[in-house]
Amino acid sequence: MIKIGIVGAGGYAGETLIGILLRHPEAKIVWLMSEEAHKGKKITELYPHLKGEIDLVCQTLDDLDKNLGSVDLVFLALPHGIALNYVPKMIKAGKKVVDLGADYRFDDEAVFKKWYNLDHPDKAVLAEAVFGLPELFKDKIKKARLIGNPGCYPTASILGTAPLVAKNLIDRSTIMIDAKSGVSGAGRGVKQTTLYCERNDGVMAYAVTSHRHMGEVDHILSKVAGEKVGVTFVPHLIPQDRGILATIYAKITNDKLRMTNEGIIQIYKEFYKDAPFVRIYPTPCTKNVRGTNYCDIGVEINREKGTVIVMSVIDNLVKGAAGQAVQNMNLICGFEETAGLKQIALYP
Repeated sequence: MIKIGIVGAGGYAGETLIGILLRHPEAKIVWLMSEEAHKGKKITELYPHLKGEIDLVCQTLDDLDKNLGSVDLVFLALPHGIALNYVPKMIKAGKKVVDLGADYRFDDEAVFKKWYNLDHPDKAVLAEAVFGLPELFKDKIKKARLIGNPGCYPTASILGTAPLVAKNLIDRSTIMIDAKSGVSGAGRGVKQTTLYCERNDGVMAYAVTSHRHMGEVDHILSKVAGEKVGVTFVPHLIPQDRGILATIYAKITNDKLRMTNEGIIQIYKEFYKDAPFVRIYPTPCTKNVRGTNYCDIGVEINREKGTVIVMSVIDNLVKGAAGQAVQNMNLICGFEETAGLKQIALYP
């Protein structure tokens, strides 16, 4: 049994972490931290659906020093630019860390600074961080003590694209990703663009050429390819609570034009044969992964156009955040990879 602290417990990702860890056979939540406005409040005041399940009071990062010694692992679910000021202290204290924010997703500080305009205070700590996408980096994750948990859009986009890039089946310069997310991906804070009257009955593209997750997708796909890859990535907000659909388009290389749907599906199944949370089947839907840690992928060939179309769906709060974080915890702590994560979707 390991003891857990959660920083950022008041947000959607933090709340989802709590729900998963409460049913985890090897984890015990010892303390919760949130923003100053939540200090002294029971987590059930913020999330009444947790009544009868957990009775902890929210603290703040001002209380970190006196609490750090009581846990084995810390999850951070914070806006970018905050975790990097506290993670070095946690690592120095011998704690394992899974950061759900963006601060440790890039092993190249220059790339991180390009997209987030921030410097890291401790470059040695940054250098040991591992990008926490188990389907691609499981062996490195198992040996790590600091995980940069992937973003939600990158998780769906990278998992959908990686087999094509790794197997050199496409013209890598033609990758286009049309991604749609439920509103919970924007967090629990109040913003005009996420108000009910703004989002209900409407779909909106945003950050069309500048979304920070595009940098993350480029960075990781370049590692998979062994050469520089740059994608066109356009995110959209859709009027539903949760879920991401990333539809990926690319030109197939000429010598692969005779590939059939059955052939490309088999390539995906083989690529993800050791990935317990990836399922390959035609035309996946966000409803099929709601509340789960699955990434469902469908793939088809348009032989007339010489293109491949991939449909990748996840729950942005689970596989796109908290579930993947627990999957990483399982790996770095030597637990069964699926521990605490075997829930099926709530359906219909």
